[in-house]
Amino acid sequence: MTDFQAKQIRELRMRGVGYRAIASVVGLSRDIVRNYCKGHGLDGYASALTLNMKEQMASGAACMCCGKQIVQAATGRKRKFCSDKCRREWWSAHPEAIQRKATAYYDVTCAYCGKPFKSYGNKNRRYCCHECYVRDRFWREEEGREPYVGPAGREEVKA
Repeated sequence: MTDFQAKQIRELRMRGVGYRAIASVVGLSRDIVRNYCKGHGLDGYASALTLNMKEQMASGAACMCCGKQIVQAATGRKRKFCSDKCRREWWSAHPEAIQRKATAYYDVTCAYCGKPFKSYGNKNRRYCCHECYVRDRFWREEEGREPYVGPAGREEVKA
């Protein structure tokens, strides 16, 4: 069984799918899926398991990404994830859960292409993308343009 198959089994089981259905999706036998689930605490009735896992995730006893048990420290902030890998994976899959303040958005104009864009948390950002930065910083002489003069009127220092 590959890591991808194990991840698929875990995700499907967390959604309440039965052993036989998981086996047909993953391409393994029902017994292999059942044994994996028993070994990783995913056995029992699927509907009861999903309800139980959701409760554990909400209370902070299980990882929000993979459902693995988390041992909370006596002091400090409660952990939501079992590892950095799970944290990164969960946040990349749930960008809508990021709570951003409306006051931290700034309307800025790109110093290279002149296109207006929104910058989050940085009012001094000069470029809309990495490509504009590279073109403005390293292709000035080839394009025959003058060096960028910032808002304070200082010329950019050449290295």
